[in-house]
Amino acid sequence: MDPLSDVLSLLKPRSYKAGGFAAGKDVSIQFPEHEGIKCYAVVSGECWLSVEGVPDPVRLRGGDCFLLPRGRAFRLATDLSLPAVDAYTLFRTKSNGSVSSTDGGGMGFIVGGHFVLDGRHADILLGMLPPIVHIRKESDKAALRWSLDRMMEELREPQPGGFLVAQHLAHMMLVQALRLHLAEGIEGGVGWLFALADKQMSAAMTAMHEDPAHRWTLQGLAERAGMSRTTFALKFKETVGASPMDYLTRWRMLLAGDRLTSSADPVSVIALSLGYESESAFSTAFKRVMGCSPRQYGHDRNRAPPSPREEEAARADQLEPMAG
Repeated sequence: MDPLSDVLSLLKPRSYKAGGFAAGKDVSIQFPEHEGIKCYAVVSGECWLSVEGVPDPVRLRGGDCFLLPRGRAFRLATDLSLPAVDAYTLFRTKSNGSVSSTDGGGMGFIVGGHFVLDGRHADILLGMLPPIVHIRKESDKAALRWSLDRMMEELREPQPGGFLVAQHLAHMMLVQALRLHLAEGIEGGVGWLFALADKQMSAAMTAMHEDPAHRWTLQGLAERAGMSRTTFALKFKETVGASPMDYLTRWRMLLAGDRLTSSADPVSVIALSLGYESESAFSTAFKRVMGCSPRQYGHDRNRAPPSPREEEAARADQLEPMAG
C-alpha cells in the first residue's frame, strides 16, 4: 500500500458516529471536546464554524468539507451572535445513523462522521494536521460530490444496511479530504504527511512501506527518488524531520507494535518478518523507539475505561453540523 493508506490502516479509524443534520433558519450549536477526528461536509446551505483556540471563524458553503482533528470544542451557527445550544441537550435522543433537525430543517444539510483512532498512535496523523482542514476549491468539491449525494440519499431514505453504507461513505469522505489536503501542496510543515506532497520523497517512503523488511540503503532509496545520495539524505531529513533510516526503523517498530497487540505471533517471527535476523537486535531497536520491550508492549493491551465526561460527550456526538 501507499504510506497514507498504511498509516490509516495502522490507526484503524473506526466510524464512531455517522449521520446527518438538517438545520432550520436560526441555529447555534456548541459541541464539546472530542477524541479522534471529525469529518463533515455541507451538502446545502451555509453556516459559520468557530473552533476553540482559532481566532477567526470559517464560513462554510455548499459543497465544502472540513476536518476537525485536534479534538477542540467548536460551534456551528447560522449567526454567531445567537446564544449557543448544547449539542447533548439538542441531540441526546437521536440514534446513530439518523438525521437530526432543528425548526423543521429545510435551510441546510450537513453529513459526515466521527472517527476514533488507535489511541496509542493517533498523533501520527492528528498531530500533523491544523485545527481546521477546510476543503473549498470547486474542483475539490466536485471530487467529494458523489460521496455526499450518496450519503444524503442513504440517510434520508433508509434502506436495509443503510447505516453500514453511511459509515463506509463517511470513511471515504475522510480519506478523500486528506488526499485533497495533501494535493494542495502543504508548505512549511515538517513530517511524513507533508513529505507525501513531494513526489521524490513520496517515492522513497512508498518503497519503504511496500517492503519494510528489505535491507534498504541510503543509495537504494535515493535511486527510488531519482536523486543523488547526498541530496536525497538532506532533503529527506529537511522534509520528514528524520533521516531515511530512522524513518524506516520507526515504521518497522509501529508495524511490530500492531502485530504484538493484534496477533499471537512470537517476537522472533515478527522480528524476522521485518528484516531482523537477530531477536536481540530487534528488541533493542523496539525499546529505543517504543520505550519498552516487545513483550511488555504486547502485554499492555488494557485500555482505561472512558470517563463520565467522555461518555457524555460521545452521546452528544451525533454527527450533526448545521447549515443555514
